[in-house]
Amino acid sequence: MKIRLHTEDLKSALNKVLSVVDKRNSRPILTYTLIETANDQLNISATDLEVSSKVVIKAQVDNPGKFCVNAKNIFDILKELPGTEIELSLDDQSNTLKLNCGDIHYSLLIYKADDFPHLVFNQDVNKFKLSSEQLANIINKTSYAVLNDETRLYLNGIYLQEIDSKLRAVATDGHRLSLLETDLSENNNETLINGIIIPRKGIFEIKKISETYPDSEIELSVDDTFLYVNAKNEYFLSVRLIAREYPKYQAVIPNKTTYTMTTDRNSFFDAIRRIKIMSNEKSNGVRLKLSDQTMTLTANHPSLGDAMETMPVDYNGKEMEIGFNAKYLIDTLHSFDEGEISLELNNELSPIIIKSNSLPNYLGIIMPLKL
Repeated sequence: MKIRLHTEDLKSALNKVLSVVDKRNSRPILTYTLIETANDQLNISATDLEVSSKVVIKAQVDNPGKFCVNAKNIFDILKELPGTEIELSLDDQSNTLKLNCGDIHYSLLIYKADDFPHLVFNQDVNKFKLSSEQLANIINKTSYAVLNDETRLYLNGIYLQEIDSKLRAVATDGHRLSLLETDLSENNNETLINGIIIPRKGIFEIKKISETYPDSEIELSVDDTFLYVNAKNEYFLSVRLIAREYPKYQAVIPNKTTYTMTTDRNSFFDAIRRIKIMSNEKSNGVRLKLSDQTMTLTANHPSLGDAMETMPVDYNGKEMEIGFNAKYLIDTLHSFDEGEISLELNNELSPIIIKSNSLPNYLGIIMPLKL
């Protein structure tokens, strides 16, 4: 079997699947990538059994076949080769892959393809479509609130649920919550109505697909165990869902709020960043004092000193002082666009809701901090 293609094409394809390769080396074969050839195309696959990825590229192929080669090793070689055509040829007798690029020659040990796990990338049930912009938006506006602690596995991902013909994405770590609703062209998806949890690694790979194919429609399908993603029949993902029940996040969202403070997003964002410098490293605690048309931000570091900044806001409710984790505020504000934002609250101990008129289907919630 011989394969001829451009170095950059193969390097780009391998780069897409490389982040899926099992880094823990739980099974040696999972550090390899499966390469299959047929009909002048190359299928390159990788998996860690939780997330699987496949990329399809054009190539000149003599005789179909398949083999496994160490993913990182061949990628490291390709990075150092000139941007010209390369030839891959399989020597069945010596169980090696010959890689030739002009006067440069490599001989790589390979595994039999039979040892590689069988991967599925398509299901015909529960299909729906999202634009790459919608997918990127869901991830960018919610993933910051995903918990990075495997003791509570059910919070280690983004929760997707179909509600009233919209796709609702929720993420929370118990201290903050982000929620975004997106229009769905196909509704009454039984599995989505029950809700699914996409794990952190799967989120990263889906984001990569949305960035690889901007202004494109992405096809998704879901069953009880996996989410399948297909971009233009060229880039495929299979993501094992977190098999847990998501907490009743609705209980955290206040049904109504008494007070509203409105301010400029950029001014508030910059002020929090400045005041955070003097906050305690463990709690990142800052105080927000709301009074008539004014907000005062303060922070105190036991060994460095303190900081204070006053800024005008649109607020005429009762005077109150609330403590917050500055990092949580920064992460939430970062997900909003420029312009006015509103902070809705009831008292010093209630969650604060952050909204923007420019993003009517999005909100962030932050729990107050006792300082």
